[in-house]
Amino acid sequence: MNSRNLNTVPEATLSAAEPLPSPGADVAVSVVMPAYNEAGMVGQQIEKVREVMDSTSCPYELIVVDDGSTDDTAAVVRRHDAVLISKKYNRGYGAALKTGIAAAKYEWILIIDADGTYPSESIPALLQALPEYDMVVAARTGKSVHIPMVRRPMKWVLGRLANYLAGQPIPDLNSGLRVFRKSLAEQFAHLLPAGFSFTSTITLSLLLNDYRVLYVPIDYHKRVGLSKVRALHVYDFLLVILRTAIYFNPLRFFLPLGAVFFAGGVLKLLYDVWRWKFSPNGGLLVVAALIIWAVGLLSDQISRIALSSRPK
Repeated sequence: MNSRNLNTVPEATLSAAEPLPSPGADVAVSVVMPAYNEAGMVGQQIEKVREVMDSTSCPYELIVVDDGSTDDTAAVVRRHDAVLISKKYNRGYGAALKTGIAAAKYEWILIIDADGTYPSESIPALLQALPEYDMVVAARTGKSVHIPMVRRPMKWVLGRLANYLAGQPIPDLNSGLRVFRKSLAEQFAHLLPAGFSFTSTITLSLLLNDYRVLYVPIDYHKRVGLSKVRALHVYDFLLVILRTAIYFNPLRFFLPLGAVFFAGGVLKLLYDVWRWKFSPNGGLLVVAALIIWAVGLLSDQISRIALSSRPK
């Protein structure tokens, strides 16, 4: 199914009061659960996910990708009904997801973390929005959301930047509970990183290409054990947001950046005229603005050619 050029509705959310349609008959799901040193929770999470999936009418498989754990994660998984893929070395959250997606046999991919922070009981609400949408994201905007305070300021900044570059509101940029088409993950595989910014990248990739995205509000539980996210990952998230937005919509970045330089140059030239004392700084800023705009236009043409040449 080709969903390009359809109306994207990222701002749409599904409330508990709204009636939910049943999943289409062709909706079969591959659940991919990345795990790294999650021996204490992965078994419980497998059982919770299986219980929820058994209550739906969807055929499914459950794949757990042990991303080079140094504890008993793999041994715990083997005691439960799940497909285990063990990686010798830890390659990162995104790399584990890509391994699981490659091994999946169904078109619909549902990802969920192994640490128990995402409520598995929210899964039916995601599946019931299929196949109308190309991706359904569990947005951590419910009544009970336990996100550490130290992360919230930077999460807010990155969210506002992503909203601007995407040109639309994004309730949750990097939620780790979502369902999407495997064919879309394969289409954008060259952009999807090996780290935690996998989810941010696939979010922006779909939104910037007019795919249909729905957000379903959920609660978010307090994590058991230590988080794998570190302060240095903020740089990765920022780089991914900028790179993805520039790749698909470069003018959204280069036009305002050039405008800042141009305005600064004009103001400096006017100030020099008022003082009747001239310096090259104003002219240099204007020239810099023209160069930035030229680079933006060239990038936009390259982006359009690259996207038009990709298989639909």
